[in-house]
Amino acid sequence: MLLAIDTSAGTSVAVVDPTTGRPLAERSTEDSRRHAEVIGPFLAEVLTEAGTAPADVTGVVAGMGPGPFTGLRVGIAAARTFAAARDVPFLPIVSHDAVAADQSQGGPFVVLTDARRREVYWSAYDQTGTRIAGPGLAKPADLDEAIRASSPEAAGWDRVTVTSIPAWRLGSLAADTLASGGSFADDTPLYLRDPDVTMPGAPKRVKQ
Repeated sequence: MLLAIDTSAGTSVAVVDPTTGRPLAERSTEDSRRHAEVIGPFLAEVLTEAGTAPADVTGVVAGMGPGPFTGLRVGIAAARTFAAARDVPFLPIVSHDAVAADQSQGGPFVVLTDARRREVYWSAYDQTGTRIAGPGLAKPADLDEAIRASSPEAAGWDRVTVTSIPAWRLGSLAADTLASGGSFADDTPLYLRDPDVTMPGAPKRVKQ
């Protein structure tokens, strides 16, 4: 069984049967600020509902973003910890790819998720659902220009905006990749910008 986790937007967790690519259990919330609070209960609930013991998990799929630093690292840390504890593969997937795979209509389109700070993350997908540009980061007013700079034809494509990532689709993509012997995404979180928290500078000298 594959355990799939994403916290790049809301929080989504699923258990996926790798032979069918279908979910056995899933939990999700669009709340983008309670990742750490819900990830533990979601993990316990999906494993119980699927009738899957931790020892039955053969791989842990993680959505690597793009996503804000604070939220994204919660899911990736949970996935890495579970994979290490069970000594099973850690399988990274770009989160936007799951959104693209979940669309019933064919491409082309541009996937958008909230990046906070009045910015959005974007990725462009062609008619086959293949990502041809992005992930990128832009202010809404600059989005067309940012997309055009990477892929001119994609600037006019339909936009698909989501508030959470379907973790079961991450698991399904991972199952397909394992079956085909394909390559997974880089094992590097896609923050696309520096974290909000910065290291403090040297203390100021106090004059008396």
